[in-house]
Amino acid sequence: MKERLSMLQKQLCDAQSSAQLQETIACKLEKELSKVTEEFSSQIQSLKEKISKLISEKQLIYEELKSTQQKAQQEMRQRQDIEDHILRLKQSAPDNCAEESKTSCGMVRQVSGLGNAALISKSGKLKEALSGQRGTISKIFEEVGLPNILAMLKSEELDVQIHAVKVVANLAAQDINQEKIVEGGGLDALLSLLETSQNTTIRRVTAGAVANLAMNGSNQGLIMDKGGARLLANVASKTDDPQTLRMVAGAIANLCGNEKLHLMLKQEGGIKALLGMFRTGHDDVIAQIARGIANFAKCESRMLSRGHRKGRSLLIEDGVLTWMVANSNRFPPSTRRHIELAFCHLAQNDNNTCDIIASGGIKELLLISRESPREDTRNLAKKALDSNPAFFREVQ
Repeated sequence: MKERLSMLQKQLCDAQSSAQLQETIACKLEKELSKVTEEFSSQIQSLKEKISKLISEKQLIYEELKSTQQKAQQEMRQRQDIEDHILRLKQSAPDNCAEESKTSCGMVRQVSGLGNAALISKSGKLKEALSGQRGTISKIFEEVGLPNILAMLKSEELDVQIHAVKVVANLAAQDINQEKIVEGGGLDALLSLLETSQNTTIRRVTAGAVANLAMNGSNQGLIMDKGGARLLANVASKTDDPQTLRMVAGAIANLCGNEKLHLMLKQEGGIKALLGMFRTGHDDVIAQIARGIANFAKCESRMLSRGHRKGRSLLIEDGVLTWMVANSNRFPPSTRRHIELAFCHLAQNDNNTCDIIASGGIKELLLISRESPREDTRNLAKKALDSNPAFFREVQ
């Protein structure tokens, strides 16, 4: 019985030890379970927050996508409207009207005061066509808006781009639109086209649009500051198309009417570009060249008389005088009046005396004083000859 009791007591102790061990293990497992449960709960909460965030982002992306789709649809409708208007414009007037409106006629406005023709039309039929076209242009401007028209200048479709630049060129022909075009980034877009486009039509119409903007004194400085003269000279050197060169020459001629820009114009190759375009032999191009030289010479003469300038003419430095003497017999009558005025204004500067004598310009001045069809030009030439002792001696 004692042995049995001893064995039972030992079993009891072993059982109590086992129970304590199991209790210890249970506590440990409970702690681990609690820790895992806490971590799991935290992960679940984190996942819930991430899911909530993703749902919010999904909703935001959906709304942005919806808004983008609406904008894209709106832009597509606007684009279609513009293309429809441009197509109607193309069908409503001859192909050359967009280029021959005030784009070409406006260029011959004499910025330096050589004349007051704001609009010159070749025929009554052209006047009628231009009038109708301006109405179409105005309608496009009102319905579509200038920003959308300017945006079309960057179209990947060449035909759309061409007709968009024609619309801008026609808008630029009207003084009331010029400030809006410049403020809306139109000048930058036109100069970019002038620099990058390889299409002859785009170059021609763009140069015409720049020529129209260059009729405004405030725009002239902006054009020069943005490298416009350099770009125009670059186009002149890369094309032989007479109509493109006519527009380029007209733009440079308008810039020549601003004496503040003369030095920069010379430095950027504007004067040499004018002389280089004489190679075409095209009367309209030559007329714009002569107008530009006359504008330049008149401005120099005016600055000289006011005491704001001294020294030889910048024109003479770039070889214009020699060029005028050498080609004096090749100018058509309508152009020669500009050349005659240029001769007279250059002759009023005593610093040009030696160059005029050396180049044979005295003979030209004598012919002008005797044979020019314009009395005021004859008188100007006589005054230049009589007031300069060196000229007087040469004549004697």
